[in-house]
Parts: sequence; structure tokens; C-alpha cells
Amino acid sequence: MKTLKDSKVGETVKVIKLHGEGAVKRRIMDMGLTKGVEVYVRKVAPLGDPVEITVRGYELSLRKADAEMIEVE
Repeated sequence: MKTLKDSKVGETVKVIKLHGEGAVKRRIMDMGLTKGVEVYVRKVAPLGDPVEITVRGYELSLRKADAEMIEVE
């Protein structure tokens, strides 16, 4: 299982599944990260937190813990 956290800078990946429960999963979905959407990994901070991505035409920064909940291919 590959997660968004494991993706390298410059990679474009597709969201397969969202893990997590309740409010956390809802918040991730509200940010536009839903099943089947393409995500481009723009930057990763030196310590790996946060990860900056482009999704649905806008830039988004995610914490490492949130990025681990997003399964990609």
C-alpha cells in the first residue's frame, strides 16, 4: 500500500482510498481529496512535514499524519 506521504516530489498520483474515521476523513474529503482525483506532489518540507500538493487546480498543504491516510497509485 502506497500512501501520499510516500510519494516523491514531482510525481502525479491518483487517490484510491481514504483511510481514517469520521471528522478527519470528512475534512480530507472537503479539501477535494476524493477517490479517483489526480494529485501532483509539489514540495515536501525538509523533515517531511508538511507536504504541498496541487489538487483540482489549487495548492494544498497537508500534515504528514493526514497524508498517511490517503492511499494512492
